[in-house]
Amino acid sequence: MQPFEHFPAARLGAVRFVLTDIDDTLTEGARLPAAAYGALERLHDAGVRVIPVTAAPAGWCDLICRMWPVAAVIGENGGLCFRHELETGLTERCYWAPERERRQYVGQFRELTERIAAMVPRSALAADQAYRETTVAFRNVEPLLSQRIAAALAQAGMRTVVNSLWVLGWFGEFDKLAMTRRMLAELFATDIERDRDAFIYVGDSLNDEPMFGFFPNSVGVATVRRYVDRMATPPRWVTAGGGGSGFVEVANALLTR
Repeated sequence: MQPFEHFPAARLGAVRFVLTDIDDTLTEGARLPAAAYGALERLHDAGVRVIPVTAAPAGWCDLICRMWPVAAVIGENGGLCFRHELETGLTERCYWAPERERRQYVGQFRELTERIAAMVPRSALAADQAYRETTVAFRNVEPLLSQRIAAALAQAGMRTVVNSLWVLGWFGEFDKLAMTRRMLAELFATDIERDRDAFIYVGDSLNDEPMFGFFPNSVGVATVRRYVDRMATPPRWVTAGGGGSGFVEVANALLTR
């Protein structure tokens, strides 16, 4: 990883989309600092499309797409994408899997969470599980416990990932990158394979690794150093600051290019 302060100015000039994780990338712990939100507004006002790509639940994403200055939000680690039109007041909701398939998962999720609660003492569902539509999330309390939960989810045939807050499990072939590829094509008529240089991705955790590996303009905020020893493809650049302050560094560089 190279210091972000050395990021080439010419490459910044080509960026039209900012894709960003939220937790511990925009936030400082559980809080969204004013400076990070202000950076989102300044990017929006400058004509840069910002799309959060997060493991956060559908309930959070519904609020984010309505109230934040963002072009859309991809949530639940790629299970869904919401976009709100200010002019019409309508929210477009896109999902990786069709509705019939998602309904089938509801019962499976319930059975799995009950089974894991019995198999893994001290495991606990995330407080936001009630607002999720495509994933199961357990609290990431400590590494060993999280590994046991992830192993139990994988044994049940789910894909899994651990980030700074949650142990996530889901059925299907989606992840952050797969849904980004689909949604940028369908909602923004943009081919991320062809137009990679038009994107910068900012993240901090293990579930950001597919994005770090795909986008040449991949940036980790400094908090990524907690996970980089477990990444096969870390980000190419790293900010001096962690969390929201690191995101502000990226936004400032883009706005002064």
